[in-house]
Amino acid sequence: MSGQEPVVRLRDVRRSFGGNEVLAGVDLEIQPGEFLALLGHSGSGKSTLLRVLAGLDQGATGEVRTGREPAVVFQDPRLLPWRHALENVILGHRGEDPEGHGRAMLAEVGLAGREDAWPRELSGGQRQRVALARALVREPDLLLLDEPFSALDALTRISAQQLVQDLWQSHGPAVLLVTHDVEEALLLADRVLVIAEGHLVHDERLDLPRPRRREDPEVVSRRVALLSLLGVTGDGATEPMSTHHSGATR
Repeated sequence: MSGQEPVVRLRDVRRSFGGNEVLAGVDLEIQPGEFLALLGHSGSGKSTLLRVLAGLDQGATGEVRTGREPAVVFQDPRLLPWRHALENVILGHRGEDPEGHGRAMLAEVGLAGREDAWPRELSGGQRQRVALARALVREPDLLLLDEPFSALDALTRISAQQLVQDLWQSHGPAVLLVTHDVEEALLLADRVLVIAEGHLVHDERLDLPRPRRREDPEVVSRRVALLSLLGVTGDGATEPMSTHHSGATR
């Protein structure tokens, strides 16, 4: 990746709401093709940072350089209920043969033959697959995932995680996954970031072989360390995480 221009470059990015500084001087670079996971407690600034990167929040200050038309997938698939699956995928697509690309993308996410299905006819996991197809059909260089699996049941979630990994490897975008799930971050990402009180307090590169398994000793070890950083104690209770944690990197 060395020598390539970063897909994302943030310098001293700040965002306040009503006097409350939600992002407090964030510096970040994401290289082409990197898969990052962003962890943090509720209110730490995770989703605000994602919205800034997506161009959905214009109120931030500092330097913000990001990918071309970043694609976003939210926890809610946000499909138009009055349009079929294929129509949702290609909505606003201005390239050549949008229908052909849309059909191919639906097949890639495992929904071949469901092009004419209404969103109400699809399961939660299938609706999220349509949302992923819609995000990737334009071949973005940056894919932003805002807790896209959190509303899915356990088995569907595992399947969706594997699908995202497969799509990342085949299409090659840089990915930023916002999640509360430490294990999910360790199974999917190249780098894990932790945000607390608007500061990036931890940036860890994961040089772990793929495919990764939950029971792999290195995954277990790093999970314990990250939970400790996040203030999760042995009895499962959580404590507020300080932005001055001894292992933090800004």
